[in-house]
Amino acid sequence: MARIDIKGLHAGIPGKEILKGVDLSIDSSETLAVLGPNGHGKSTLLAVLMGNPRYEVTAGSITLDGEDLLAMGPDLRSRRGLFLAMQNPSEVPGLNSADFYKSMMNAHRQKPMSLAEFYKSLQSAYKAMGIPFEMSSRNLNEGFSGGEKKRNEILQMLLLQPTFAFLDETDSGLDVDAMKIVANAINAQKEKGTGFVVVSHYERLFELVHPTRTVVLVNGQIAIEGGPELASKIDHEGYEWLKREYGISLEKDDKPQNKISIGSCATKVALNGK
Repeated sequence: MARIDIKGLHAGIPGKEILKGVDLSIDSSETLAVLGPNGHGKSTLLAVLMGNPRYEVTAGSITLDGEDLLAMGPDLRSRRGLFLAMQNPSEVPGLNSADFYKSMMNAHRQKPMSLAEFYKSLQSAYKAMGIPFEMSSRNLNEGFSGGEKKRNEILQMLLLQPTFAFLDETDSGLDVDAMKIVANAINAQKEKGTGFVVVSHYERLFELVHPTRTVVLVNGQIAIEGGPELASKIDHEGYEWLKREYGISLEKDDKPQNKISIGSCATKVALNGK
């Protein structure tokens, strides 16, 4: 069983601290639900875990099985079993989906896989996600709907078989049937030993993937931790009860952030053949 330990984590972008002392441990045996108001650090936490260079860690530590995760680049973190399904997957004109997936998978192997082995894995993943296999010949996410992009992220997870999968609002943009497909893929991957950190605003996904634990991130810190019932309480009451029951007030954040994804960095690496 693998483990991530986060201690006293402070991080943000130039001129703005977003995470203000996060303490959290995650085992690969669990599914952790992360909730919180918009702009309070949920996506930032996942981006920092994956090594997005946009974010600077100013204090604290993150270890993966006792090793310093912050000393690893995004590519090494991926090879060590971390995966991020992005909130806003990038469209990449000129990059064939199947070619990208093959390069992605081979980067995680000591020896390149055969073409037959690759296509067998690819066909299985497309079938599991309910996506026509013909879409593998299209450029990565180009012209895809929001829901198709989100399913493509989970398809990549199935191909990589990560130890930890971080899902950043993967359910947004999905219709009811697509959400069930995504949830089934998540549950199947859980059976194979993948640990999940799932960020969502909607109880529906949590009802389908059954988180073992829930944390609420407010003002850049873990405000409260509990069981799956927390998601239901927030779905029905919002976050105002935090002030009423715990004296926690929500800080307002009206400052926009630039949209730079780790996906654009990874795409540059793939296009350069690195």
